[in-house]
Amino acid sequence: MSEWKVICRVDDIPVLGARRVARPVGVDVAVFRNAENQVFALLDRCPHKGGPLSQGIVFGTSVACPLHNWAIGLDDGCAKSPDAGCTPRFAVKVEDERVMLDARELATLALDLAAPRAGPGAATAGKLGDASFDVQAPHGI
Repeated sequence: MSEWKVICRVDDIPVLGARRVARPVGVDVAVFRNAENQVFALLDRCPHKGGPLSQGIVFGTSVACPLHNWAIGLDDGCAKSPDAGCTPRFAVKVEDERVMLDARELATLALDLAAPRAGPGAATAGKLGDASFDVQAPHGI
């Protein structure tokens, strides 16, 4: 059974942009919002060269990696053809304009991948239930 943890409000994520959720261990999670106010969460790492997807441009239900412009599906984490590869996807739930992620996935999913920890964005303290996580400044347009 999932234990849902509030990450932020939908309005805290810029339209066609993202916020990063820093995990205590492992690669950060990128939480995206598209023009239809749909919210998605992926590991903040392109399957190609590890680029920070949170710094990419959201279009439709995809994000363009800022390094080499690969289109990654927000709903499944997979690169669009002719490119190949996937990044892990995280379950997202939105209730009363609050964005929630599964605490178990945050604590366990894809912890074995090395973290490319560079990029702009000042961290602002965030509290995720009983565990402490950093919610990063928004990226995107």
